[in-house]
Parts: sequence; structure tokens; C-alpha cells
Amino acid sequence: MARQPRFEYPGAVYHVMARGDGGKPLFIQKEDHKSFLYWLEKVCGSHGWRVHAWVLMGNHFHLLLETPEANLSSGMRVLLGAFSQAWNSRYQRRGHVFQGRYKAVPVAGERAADAHYFKSVADYIHLNPARAGLAGGAMGKLVDYPWSSLLQYSKGNSPAWLVADRVLDAFKLSRDRRGRAAYVAWLEARASADGGRIDEDSMEALRRGWYLGKESFRDKLLGLMDKALLGSRKKDSHSGGAVRAHNESEAERIVAAVGAALGLSTAREELLLLKKGDRRKVICAAVAKGRTAVGNDWLAERLAMGHGSYVSTLVQRIRRDKKEEKTLRKYDVI
Repeated sequence: MARQPRFEYPGAVYHVMARGDGGKPLFIQKEDHKSFLYWLEKVCGSHGWRVHAWVLMGNHFHLLLETPEANLSSGMRVLLGAFSQAWNSRYQRRGHVFQGRYKAVPVAGERAADAHYFKSVADYIHLNPARAGLAGGAMGKLVDYPWSSLLQYSKGNSPAWLVADRVLDAFKLSRDRRGRAAYVAWLEARASADGGRIDEDSMEALRRGWYLGKESFRDKLLGLMDKALLGSRKKDSHSGGAVRAHNESEAERIVAAVGAALGLSTAREELLLLKKGDRRKVICAAVAKGRTAVGNDWLAERLAMGHGSYVSTLVQRIRRDKKEEKTLRKYDVI
């Protein structure tokens, strides 16, 4: 079966999900949950993503996220790759952590008339623990499930990358404490009354496969596919060039700032005099890769580190080194 295309465009909203390879658990201990959220926050920062709802279950996760720039694929590559490396290192495993490609279904929600679809996905995500029998009703409050954005909705202490306003707007609720409380109460009632069951119409739409919206939204996506096929004949599209320029500009800033903090001159003629694997170069590359979608080849050229594959190897090595973890965290905030 041919792979379904990725629809990427500025302002796109997706229901993203992925499962553990062969159905194996992804989130075994708290450290696994924290690791995923850590990297999700990093990607949101580097790619400008806005997450509207999320939940981490035993062997899978769900995200309702918005991409102001057309950069879903590059961000997911960083998120799943970094989490997988950390997971394999933690459990001394090798090989795939996730089962095949992640699924990303475009969701309509740009207009008030499309709010139904946006609400359906947010509810589906937040009610996952109830349908799994982990929270809600006889199992206690749904909001007590610790690995869901609903807890942050309730407390009003959301991190910058979690944007609750759009879900509240879809339900025509105020954006203050009362609005958040009303949304949580609505979900608690559903979890208690029917175990978080989603109505058949919504489930049919969620299972449909490649989009979630009205036919006009489908037509928009098909139009984007036509443009993408035409644009593929050109080596550089306007949107692709803009995204790449953004990543390279931010990576340049990070390299300069981290290099200065390390006492490393980032003038290329001086970098050429140092070893390709100089520890300071590797730290600069690791921080830039963690916070942008810049490529290994760009870093290899910028930092005089030889080939892109060598950069990839060194970055993976330093990330796995527990002694270097504090160092990377220290310079990651620059």
C-alpha cells in the first residue's frame, strides 16, 4: 500500500499519534513520560508548534497540535528520534522504538463552522484514560490522570507550548478559570456516565483516515497536493526556502552564543585549525540540532566537522553520555 502523503502548510492542525513497535510499552516509568515531554517542549520551541491537547498512554500517545510553519515532518523526526535514542539507552535496547510511521491526520478548525471537528479530537484525546479504564467514574477523577493536558487545563499552569484557548473557544467557553473548570466538568461527566465513549458519528470521522473535516476541507487538501506535485519539479519552493532559512538563521545564532560561552571562536578559518571532533564543536552541534531542524550537512560545513554522518555520530554519542548531560542542559538555555 502506498504511503499517504503528508499535508504540510502554515497554520495546519493535526491529530498525531504513534504506537510502540509491535505494541510494546513506550511509557514504563515516570522517566519515559518526562523524557517525551522534555523533547516535545524542545521541538515546540525550535519549530514554533502549539499543542492544544495531549495524552501519553502505555504504548501510544496522541497530540492535537498546530504548526504555524509547514514543518511537521522535521519536528516529528527530531521528537521521535531523540525520544527513541533516550529510551533505547535507558533500557539498553537497540532497534526501532515506534511502530512504523507516525499517523498525522489534518483537522479542520480554521473557521467557527469547523469547531466540531476540533472539539471531537480534543475530547477523544482527553477521554483516552477513561476508555482505557485508568481514570474517570469509578476509577476516580479523570483530571487525576497525571499524563494528560487536562490536568494543566484544570490548574491553569500550562507551559508556554500548550495553548488551551483554542479548545475553550471551540466550546464557546471563557478563557479564564471558570471556562477551564466548565470544560473539565464536561469531560468528568462524560467519563463518569459512559466511560468516555465517543459518539458513532465522531468515531466514524476519526477512523476515516486521512483528514477530519467537511468536504470543503478535503478539497483544500487535495488542492495542496496538486501544488506540491507541481512544486516538486522545482528544486526550491518559497515555503521550503523560508523554513530552511529560519532554521539556519537560528542555528547560526545558537552556534555563535554557545561557542562564545565555551570560549570557542566560531570563525570558520579558526575552526578549520581544530580537530573535527573537538568537544566544543560537538556541544555546539548538539544544542543546535536539539533546538532547530537544521541538517547535519549544514553543521558539518559551518563547524568544520567533516561529513554530516560524522556530526550525527558525535551528537548521538554526547547525548548518551550521562556525564555530558548537565553540560548540554546548561548551554541549551542560551
